[in-house]
Amino acid sequence: MTDSARKAIQTDQAPAAIGPYSQALEVDGWVYCSGQIPIIPEDGSIARGIEDQAHQALKNLGEVLQAAGCGFGDVVKTQVYLSDMADFEVVNRVYAQFFTEPFPARACIQAAALPKGVDVEIDAVARKRENR
Repeated sequence: MTDSARKAIQTDQAPAAIGPYSQALEVDGWVYCSGQIPIIPEDGSIARGIEDQAHQALKNLGEVLQAAGCGFGDVVKTQVYLSDMADFEVVNRVYAQFFTEPFPARACIQAAALPKGVDVEIDAVARKRENR
């Protein structure tokens, strides 16, 4: 695969990567979004409470998708990482505000720890539609 087949996606509307990775990478019309955590891009603070954290993580994910020329309707797979599986129902309610049927395939796991001590991280894979 040549470097020209790989395109890094970056937007100031979502938090900058906090390590050696891209916010997303587009390869052959597929968009691989790195995990988004609930950092508020305007000031770098972290949203409080699981509902607000889930909302902010998904808002950040939406900004990355938009920068790649996609939307939530283009997402085919997500992974949700929770610090506590007891938050599953709350996160599902927030998640359903961003995704519609047919919902993307998804995995949800409890992680021992997440970056910056947040309670949720969400990544996604999307497929760009033709004729956009």
